[in-house]
Amino acid sequence: MKAFVIEKYSGPVHAAEVPEPTVGPDDVLVDVAAASVNPLDMLIRGGTFKQLLKYRFPLALGHDVSGTVTAVGSNVTGVAVGDEIFARPRDLRIGTFAERIAIDHRDVAPKPASLSFAEAAAVPLVALAAWQMLVDTALVGPGSKVLVHAGAGGLGSTVVQLARHIGAHVAATAGTRSVALVRALGADEVIDYRTTDFAEVLSGYDLVIDAVGGENLLKSFTVLRPGGLALGVTGPPDAGFARQLGAPKPFELVLSLLSRKVRRAATKNGVTYRFFFMHADGARLRELGALYDQGTLRPVVDSTFAFDDTLDALAHVEAGKTRAGKVVITRD
Repeated sequence: MKAFVIEKYSGPVHAAEVPEPTVGPDDVLVDVAAASVNPLDMLIRGGTFKQLLKYRFPLALGHDVSGTVTAVGSNVTGVAVGDEIFARPRDLRIGTFAERIAIDHRDVAPKPASLSFAEAAAVPLVALAAWQMLVDTALVGPGSKVLVHAGAGGLGSTVVQLARHIGAHVAATAGTRSVALVRALGADEVIDYRTTDFAEVLSGYDLVIDAVGGENLLKSFTVLRPGGLALGVTGPPDAGFARQLGAPKPFELVLSLLSRKVRRAATKNGVTYRFFFMHADGARLRELGALYDQGTLRPVVDSTFAFDDTLDALAHVEAGKTRAGKVVITRD
């Protein structure tokens, strides 16, 4: 079958003929209808986590998928041939930029009926990440104050909606062309980062979600209340990330050293920094899918590319041409 793969870290992505997926007893085989591009694909390609996540080559990229189940393993219950699903396959089982993929059945959920395959493919990773950040990690509730950087992005646009649904007060940064969109998604305050320094107009926030990194992350510490939390998705990774992946103890020390500057800056401001890395969860994705069917959440799709144009889709994202939401690759 056809897939888009890399042969080594930092190598070019190219189309290749690869073996058909092996369907284990706990797996479902999915005929891919659509997939979406995430910054995580670029990080994996560049080898950012190569010491912690041991991928085999050739490696098909892609962390989001929607499609139809065509076979099920002997241990699988609750999923049947013909079901339309969406999923974020677990780490080391990625590869949605392909015609078919075998996925652990515990990672899949029914595709929301109200969404097309292309829309559904834009959802799993960012929806799960938004929930795990806001609810599981930060314990956000009614009245919490949340700042979301890059509020028009795939992750940011989802976090804004979910935080608003939970009852939080939501501020977000966005470019001039995206201010109206982010406000329509539910943000109470939208700061145009091209004209306004968010640190000069915001204060007392409980949580900052940062997908920008660098100086933007360091500046974010100043708008948090004492004891507040900053979650970074672009790094630097910390010791908690090593523990999450079950890495040997020496990796905790290495990542602790790599994140030392940022953690010290957080401590100086009386706040906490954590690196965030989401995990697959089909049961939670089923619950989030219901929010899409209810109209509480909606996917934001920047553009779609045909499967044969996957390289163009990746180039579009890497060149920073995405205006809002996700870039989707479709076989429909």
